[in-house]
Amino acid sequence: MDLSFLFPKQTVSGLVKDWLKEDIPSFDYGGVIVGEDIKTAHLLGKQHGYFSGRLFVQEIFDELKCKVEWFIKDGEEIKYQDGKPHLLATVVGPVRNILIGERLSLNIISRSCGITTRGKTLNLKVRKEFPDWKGKIAGTRKTTPGFRLVEKYALLVAGLDSHRMDLSSMIMLKDNHIWSCGNITNAVKNARTVGGFTLKIEVECRSQVEAIEAIEAGADVVMLDNFKPEDHKPVSNFLKTKYPHVIIELSGGITSDTILQYITNDVDIISMGNLTQGVPHIDISLKIQKQ
Repeated sequence: MDLSFLFPKQTVSGLVKDWLKEDIPSFDYGGVIVGEDIKTAHLLGKQHGYFSGRLFVQEIFDELKCKVEWFIKDGEEIKYQDGKPHLLATVVGPVRNILIGERLSLNIISRSCGITTRGKTLNLKVRKEFPDWKGKIAGTRKTTPGFRLVEKYALLVAGLDSHRMDLSSMIMLKDNHIWSCGNITNAVKNARTVGGFTLKIEVECRSQVEAIEAIEAGADVVMLDNFKPEDHKPVSNFLKTKYPHVIIELSGGITSDTILQYITNDVDIISMGNLTQGVPHIDISLKIQKQ
C-alpha cells in the first residue's frame, strides 16, 4: 500500500511552498555565488535506520525544477555499514536550486526517518515478543506545530497508529474537560450532543470507577492514564470482560523499555508521546558531485 496517496497534491505543495518561503524570505545569496550550472547531488544515508519522507523531498525538488531518481522507498531499511553511506537518491538540476532544497530536505527526512526508525524498531520488538497481540501502538497529539502531517505520516510508515490527527478528529475528554463539566457523565453527554453519531468519544480515566462511569455514559474509548503494569491488568480485564465493545487504551509514562510489561489481550491501544518527542534524527546528507 502506498501511504503517500493519503496526501492530496495541493496539501504537500502548500507545505513545501511555505517551507521554502520561510527559508528564503528575501535574497538567495548562495544562489548568486554558485550560479545555474547543471550538477548532480547524492542523497546519502549515513546511519542505520528506516526511511520515510520521500514524497516531501520529491515535492521540494519538483518545485525547484530538479529531477530526483530514488533508490529507496518509505519503510525500507537504510543500510549503513562499515562507514559506507547508503545512496538513497540522486538529484540533478541547476546547482543553486539543489542548494536551496538541500537543508530543507535534510531537516524533513532526518526527523521523519528518526520517528519511523524509533516506531518501527519498537513495533518489531513488541511483535516478536507478543506475535498474537491484536492491539496497536499509537502516537499522540504531542507533535511539532506546522510539522504534524510529516510526523503522523512517519508513524504510519513505521506500522503504527497515528491516533487522532487533531481536535476535530475525535472527542477526547481529559481531566480539564471533566473538571470543567463537573463530572464524567456530564462531559460525555455534552460531547455526544455536539459530536453526534460520527465521532468517537474517548475519556481519560484514573481508576476503574471512572472508567465504568465513562462507559455507562456512552464513551467509545476509555484511556487508563498513568497506570502501573500491575495495576492496569485487573482493570483492563474487568472492563473488557464486562464491556467487550469498548476500546481500552493505555497511556502515560510508557517507554520503549517498559512497554512489554503492559501488553495483554485486553488492551487495544498503547499510546506513547515519546514516539514523536525527543526522537534522535537519522544522519543524512546531500553532496554535490565533482565533475
